[in-house]
Amino acid sequence: MEQHTANNHHTDAHQPRSQPVARRHGWKLAALALIASISCATAPPHPVSDHCDGHTFHNPQTRIEDPSFWDLVVHITTGRSTPWPDDVPLDRALALDQALDNDQVAITFVNHATVLIQTPQMNILTDPVWSQRVGPWSWAGPERARQPGIPFDALPPIDAVLLSHNHYDHTDLPTIIDLWERDQPRFLVPLGDRQLLEDEGITTVTEMDWWDQAPLGHSVKITFTPAQHNSGRGLTDAKESLWGSFMIHADKRMIYFGGDTAYSPHFAAIQARLGSPDIALLPIGAYAPRATMRPFHMDPDDAVQAQLDLRAVLAIGIHFGTFQLTNEAIDDPIKDLQAALQARRLPTDAFITLSEGRTQRFDLLTIASRHSDAAAPSAPRP
Repeated sequence: MEQHTANNHHTDAHQPRSQPVARRHGWKLAALALIASISCATAPPHPVSDHCDGHTFHNPQTRIEDPSFWDLVVHITTGRSTPWPDDVPLDRALALDQALDNDQVAITFVNHATVLIQTPQMNILTDPVWSQRVGPWSWAGPERARQPGIPFDALPPIDAVLLSHNHYDHTDLPTIIDLWERDQPRFLVPLGDRQLLEDEGITTVTEMDWWDQAPLGHSVKITFTPAQHNSGRGLTDAKESLWGSFMIHADKRMIYFGGDTAYSPHFAAIQARLGSPDIALLPIGAYAPRATMRPFHMDPDDAVQAQLDLRAVLAIGIHFGTFQLTNEAIDDPIKDLQAALQARRLPTDAFITLSEGRTQRFDLLTIASRHSDAAAPSAPRP
């Protein structure tokens, strides 16, 4: 009661003076309020950086020009004219529950850019795609030519999921929802993609900018690293979310997941900042015709150069042989990879591919001693 009386007295005492002040300065206060409201409404949703203007993202590493609208129209209408088989049989040899020593990792190529990485500490899944088609509708979009190397029900419990960008062939929401409902893993996503998952009820989402680090526990942490690509899931959201790659730090070992990317100086920048990975998972498919695809996708020769830039001990090819996105034949990436290694006089076992559904265990100490000379640094391309 005493406080109420004091407040009333304070208000009454100042009432005569406040009225003319309000008349003299009220328009200024209103203007400041309007400016503040406009500033809040237009505040950039993302930090301004060398790859973001606050609203949209771009590739700072190179000045490769994006294809024109008509280039894309031609690609969409004629860019998949090379015949692919409808259903390639798999020869699975899964070993998903094996015990691993501290310097060992088990890798299973599932399909496209989906890889199961098993360390002694945890199970990590990259860009998981189990849908029959990739696109905005289940009845349209590129259809898979191979079934997933691991049946979804055979997956071990997943601790973390790495999403490189939001294109449909890398962020497959039906699969992501199934993983969330089954395992509730941690999802690491680029800036701008948190809402996409949270709209589906997923709450364990960590949004990352380039060079951000996220600890996963058990001596494992993740660094989100650059890539040269783009993003978008419709006609109006181009480049409104980031794209990238990931470095997995597991105890004293590093595994790099390249996601979906063109060649650029970012590989050398990653090596200079974080060091050389023991294993690099690098995309080798979806590259023809080069005039259209060069700004977005590496070809196998680009991927070999990326391995050399990273000084990776061993490289494993991904992003090929599942969905026909471009005009090369289904087996061209493997053939062109072998040709690129031979042209550079590099050992063919320094950069390999794995068949879908076959688990391979790698002893990282053995790999390091066997391949150190093959991963010698090379000058970046002009």
